Formats: sequence, C-alpha cells, structure tokens
Amino acid sequence: MATSASSQLNKAVKQQYMSLPQGDKVQAMYIWIDGSGEGLRCKTRTLDSEPKTIEDLPEWNFDGSSTYQSEGSNSDMFLIPAAMFRDPFFPRSTLSWGRTDIPSAGPPTASRVHKVIIGSHGGPYYCGVGADKAYGRDIVEAHYKACLYAGVDICGTNAEVMPAQWEFQIGPCEGINMGDHLWVARFILHRVCEDFGVVASFDPKPIPGNWNGAGCHTNFSTKEMRDDGGLKVIEDSIERLAKRHQYHIRAYDPKGGLDNARRLTGRHETSSIDEFSAGVANRGASIRIPRAVGQDKKGYFEDRRPSANCDPYIVTEALVRTCLLKEEGEEPTDYSK
Repeated sequence: MATSASSQLNKAVKQQYMSLPQGDKVQAMYIWIDGSGEGLRCKTRTLDSEPKTIEDLPEWNFDGSSTYQSEGSNSDMFLIPAAMFRDPFFPRSTLSWGRTDIPSAGPPTASRVHKVIIGSHGGPYYCGVGADKAYGRDIVEAHYKACLYAGVDICGTNAEVMPAQWEFQIGPCEGINMGDHLWVARFILHRVCEDFGVVASFDPKPIPGNWNGAGCHTNFSTKEMRDDGGLKVIEDSIERLAKRHQYHIRAYDPKGGLDNARRLTGRHETSSIDEFSAGVANRGASIRIPRAVGQDKKGYFEDRRPSANCDPYIVTEALVRTCLLKEEGEEPTDYSK
C-alpha cells in the first residue's frame, strides 16, 4: 500500500482549525470529471449562506488546459452544478457535483495567490483529488478556516498545476482593502504552516525547469466596467496598460521585475515579460478577459503579470494610476508638485 507525504502531517493540528466558527459563511466544494474520463478534480469557494437547492449554487469556472479539457489559448471552462450533497468531511459545507461546459463563441479587485508548500516534487495536480495528487490539503483547509474566522475576505481555493502548489483567492475587495486582506491571509498561512512544521513559499519560480511558476493574478474592475456595455471600458483600460507595460512589470514584484523574469517566459501559462498581450480566455496572455465577460460585454479583466510575492498595495496603485487616473509614460505621476 502506497502512502503520501501528506500522511506525515499531524491531523490533530488540523482539527483545532476545523472547529473555528465561520459565521454565516459556507464552503462549497465543486467536483467534476476531467478530460481523461476517469480523473476527478475539485475546488472550493465561499458562499454567503447555506444553499438550499441546486439553483442556489452559482456557476463557476476553471482552467481547462490544466485538466485535459482545452488549450491554454482558449482555456476557460464553466462548472455547472448538476447535483448537491452534504459534505461528510466538514459541517455546514456542501459538495456540488458539476457538469463542465465550454460555451460557443458568440468585480472589484480580487487577487489569486499561488503558494507552494515545499516538500514534494505536472500531471493531474490542478484541482487534483487523491493522496498521490493533492499534497498538503490539510494545511490549505486549516488556512481557509482560519481566514474565515479572522474575517479575511477569502473566496476560494484550489490545488494548482505543480505538485504541492495551491492557490487561494482573496476578494472582491474595494481598492486598498485588497492589500489589507491579502497581507493578513499571508500572515495566517505562515502561522498555520508553523503549527504543521512546513514552509510556504511565495517565490514566483520556486522550482526551476519545466514547472509552472507562482503568480498573484489580479482581477480588476470599476463600476463602469461592470455596467452594461462595460467591455468597451475594459478594452480602453487594456490599451492604456499596453502602453505602460514596463512600468507595471517594475511594480509587479518586489525586485522591480527581476523575480518575474524567472517566471514570465512565455511558457507555462505565462506571457513574455518583454511583450504585452491580451485575449479572451487566454492564460498565455498578459491580460485575460474571461470568457463570460466577453459574452456578457461587461465585468472585469485579469492581469496575470503580478508575481505571487508582489505587494498588493503597489499592484492596486499601479492599476488605479493607469486605468482610473489615466496616467501615461513609464514613470508614475507626482501629484505633490
């Protein structure tokens, strides 16, 4: 009988987090069959209240290029809830069995941070299920519960493309609040990892070679973008971002772009650090417009350039300067003069 490295984690430590109250918030785990026809995948999101019927579960999305279900340049897949079950692992949680769908052609800032729990060396790891695919789930679930208890606006989590790599999502938050919640979520993660005796890394390329890096993909929108016809506002912002690519690259990691140079190579679901690009459902672009946004003609865009170790205050500032204040040039405007 094979055992996983995760078997060495202390289950008693996890239990202290599982018992934390989470108010009215409910965790819903979405489950689906991947493109192999036999593998299972799952990811979890936060709901404001307990769903009573299948209609109470919102549709969600995932990266089909990491589950054998699409190509990276056209990767957005929808999860459509088809059945609902009680979660036997956690009270006040729900299991959603979902169908996957790729539609025919025709929110305020939120950040998704990829973190790597060091201790294991792709394949079927993205949203993976099973001890041979999901390494460190105990830590991730403890962190999720601790964030909910602390009042951090954590809205979801899933395993990522590299083994022992996980993503958690913070938001939606308004403006500078994003930085508050993301920094506290990082703090809580490090403290949880202390209890488990494990090290978490936010390095943008923790494992060199043919592995995905770790980013802080940032979803950004304004009221005008979310209103009817907002796609035009999104496209205008993308045009402005294209003209300030190097300014944003310098702002998007703590070393002025040096960290991201190891990650943004044009491979492993990244764009090249030297070139700006944008596209619908394209995870190889600098800016991704989600498929649903392209169809609805309103919503948000995803800036995929920030590194996992970025300063979210600086990322938010850069987006506000370019998209709202409409600054131009490769240097930020000094408003004190």
